Amino acid sequence: MTRFAPGLFALATFSATQGMAGGIDRGALDYNILFETGRTAAFSLKAVTPAVKGGYIAAFGGGSTGNMAQSFTNLSFGFKDDINEKLSYAIVIGQPFGADAKYTAGAYKGLEAHWNTIETTALLKYRLGGGASVFGGLRYLNSSADIIIPNLLMGGTGIYTAKASNDGRFGYVLGAAYEKPEIALRVALTYTSAVTHKFATTEKSVVVGGTLNSVTDITLPQSLTLDAQTGIAKDTLLFGSVRWAEWSKWHVKPKGFSALPAPLGGEITGFDHDVVTYTLGLGRKLTDHLSIFGSLGYEASTGGISSRLSPTDGYQSIGLGVIFTQDRIKITAGVQYVKFGSAVDSTGTKFSGNSATGFGVKIGYTF
Repeated sequence: MTRFAPGLFALATFSATQGMAGGIDRGALDYNILFETGRTAAFSLKAVTPAVKGGYIAAFGGGSTGNMAQSFTNLSFGFKDDINEKLSYAIVIGQPFGADAKYTAGAYKGLEAHWNTIETTALLKYRLGGGASVFGGLRYLNSSADIIIPNLLMGGTGIYTAKASNDGRFGYVLGAAYEKPEIALRVALTYTSAVTHKFATTEKSVVVGGTLNSVTDITLPQSLTLDAQTGIAKDTLLFGSVRWAEWSKWHVKPKGFSALPAPLGGEITGFDHDVVTYTLGLGRKLTDHLSIFGSLGYEASTGGISSRLSPTDGYQSIGLGVIFTQDRIKITAGVQYVKFGSAVDSTGTKFSGNSATGFGVKIGYTF
């Protein structure tokens, strides 16, 4: 059982659900490579196809918004090796945050926003003995963003655009774990710090005086994740996670736009609530080479007004997958269906009946 356990443990971060979780989460990086045996390299690909649309109120012409959420793929890579019997290191590269919103129908037609990130994390793990270990390291997050707000939403004053140039900032990771391999038990608590970008921003619109160059501070949230797994019967594993992320600190307010009077300006987008995400799953080893797993995910609705650039509120998900091992190679593949909670934006446009499907594959090699 212990051979396939690490692959199941990593499913808390290897899921299509987090492709559209709270805020602009697209999945925390997989630090669990630190717990693999020996020198290991792993590559992951995740593809998510969301369907998110709403209905305008009569004052905005009625009708459908069309699907405003674009499909996307996420790539990640990890490498881990042992320095000695006590100390290991890992390098993990991935895309933990992102957004691709684009309206093509109705009153919001032309509203578009994109957020791109690449994060590199360098980690060390120290074994304390008795199954306990501590780990931590530095993360470097590079992000860029841009938005287009159409004429109608600007009160007929023209199109507004803002572009935030690439900005890189350091953060850190701290964690502790306890393992008991004979029963495939592992519990890990991981903290990731907040990262505050200082974007050089170019705003263009008649209402901001043509072109305005300024600096926009945007904070990506700190988070705390509890992962756990344990064998509950021969060749059967129970796993799960609880993750808190402080999305209430995430607000996008470029200088020119935030200075405009309501309803034209203020905040472009933001979140009023923190987000707690739950995952629970079961894995079963069928043969020496093949294991299967299933998982459920849940994120509670918080209510209130949602951003039209992220118009969902909570979710429920179900996922299925397989793990194949042969000699030094381990392949994990899974599919997931996500049902999003309904949301209403500031104009009364209601988004309901929305969902996403995702597929992920992870290839690991030990050498």
